[in-house]
Amino acid sequence: MSVVVVGASLAGFSLVRDLRERGYDGSITVVGDEVHPPYDRPPLSKEFLHGEVDIALGDTDDPGTRWLLGHRAIEITSTASGPGVALDDGTVVAGRSLVLATGARARSLPGAQGLGGIHTLRTVDDARAIRAALHTARTVVIIGAGLIGAEIASTAATLGVQVTIVELANDPLSVVFGPRLGALCADLHAANGVRLRTGVAVAEFLGDEHVSGVRLTDGSLLTADAVIIGIGAIPNTEWAQGSPVAIDNGFVTDSQCRTTVPDIYAIGDCARAYHDALGSHHRCEHWSNATTQARIAAAAIVGAPPAHLPSTYFWSRQYGRMIQFAGNRRPDDAVRFIDGDPSTPSCTALYERAGEPVAVFAIDNARLFTRYRKQIERRPSAIATP
Repeated sequence: MSVVVVGASLAGFSLVRDLRERGYDGSITVVGDEVHPPYDRPPLSKEFLHGEVDIALGDTDDPGTRWLLGHRAIEITSTASGPGVALDDGTVVAGRSLVLATGARARSLPGAQGLGGIHTLRTVDDARAIRAALHTARTVVIIGAGLIGAEIASTAATLGVQVTIVELANDPLSVVFGPRLGALCADLHAANGVRLRTGVAVAEFLGDEHVSGVRLTDGSLLTADAVIIGIGAIPNTEWAQGSPVAIDNGFVTDSQCRTTVPDIYAIGDCARAYHDALGSHHRCEHWSNATTQARIAAAAIVGAPPAHLPSTYFWSRQYGRMIQFAGNRRPDDAVRFIDGDPSTPSCTALYERAGEPVAVFAIDNARLFTRYRKQIERRPSAIATP
């Protein structure tokens, strides 16, 4: 039995590791469109922007695993050996099982293409370009006040750059944390000298060959030596549109990461997986989701008992603060501070449903956060989300 993995980032790398840990000793072929060995993406919006740091995920010298880096999959195929993919150089690789881990790409905006100084962040090469821009720019405009935009703004501010964040929503991060805790995170920008413009969008980018400013929909003009767009990502599924694999905002899978085609799995940012407790499909772009789905798919491939699907967990470092979240919240959940409050240097809050904790949020309180995260993970009801 052989396994083919399309995608050499965190999800694909984790799948290889998990298969080996489960005793799988067959051949594995990993296809990656980047020439770089597998690397970790979270540091790209944080410490990597200050300088080169080690982001390698680990060794790729397993003799039973072949890494085809710098090759792009263009089509899913069916062969006598099983499902496979055709590559951009004309070769076909196939195996008993095929795992799709092609990730996602950063969204952009009209008018951004072809104008120097406008960046998105997805790859290590993107991060190097942004780092170079932040070390020379005086003014930077960041489009999008999500976690990535906030982390880049934090880094830029520490470098002495004048930063303005533009966000279409009136309440940044309220979808993620709810309005009360979302506002707490948004307040960190003002406290660190970063200007936040909400409820307004980009009307046009100004400049000839290089961006010089951004005009907003309210008519105001922001000067900019550099612009960074952080407005989400699009799953990389177009290359497989002609296949029988179901695609709907990602490769559609069951709770064990199996697509609608036998022996084809999907994991990570490109997968829209079914959650048994929810009765619906969801696509998640968090680091922890990629590693979790790799474990689930590895178990399914080797025929092991189904792996446990934990609740959501993610973290963000902004302005020297550590923000953590675990669990799954609904808009109508009650929020209760169990340590500190929005006015204190650190705080921890629980999201409660019918009097039971279903999620936990903390700023600079890892000990208490970890205690309640473990408590929530032990509760089956905590896995449900809207």
